Amino acid sequence: MSEEIIRQSINDYFAAISALDCEAWIAAFAADAVSYEPGGPPLEGHDALRMFFNGVAGGFETIEMKPDQIFPVGNEAGVKWSAHGTGKNGREVNFEGIDVFAINEAGKIQAVRAYWNPAAMMAELTG
Repeated sequence: MSEEIIRQSINDYFAAISALDCEAWIAAFAADAVSYEPGGPPLEGHDALRMFFNGVAGGFETIEMKPDQIFPVGNEAGVKWSAHGTGKNGREVNFEGIDVFAINEAGKIQAVRAYWNPAAMMAELTG
């Protein structure tokens, strides 16, 4: 797996979040992908991923989420990321985390393990 494919897959993922484009975000994932988000069961497949995205993104007017550093190894990469957004209520929020991605041979995200604090982000956004 080339480092270029891994970086492109990850950049597509973050660009879709920043555009608040659920379908572009879903397109970054394999059909049978699994996302492990903090505090909940694994999200398996596009329908579960779509529900998650819409649940989180629904509170934002704008968001910029970007990979600060990408560390590819084989078909995986650890990513330190940061985000800044404005809620639909006008409140500003900043948050960050680390994701570990596994990319399949088609260049799609097969799995992601996310390490961040969604409860603190939502409290800041809605508090």
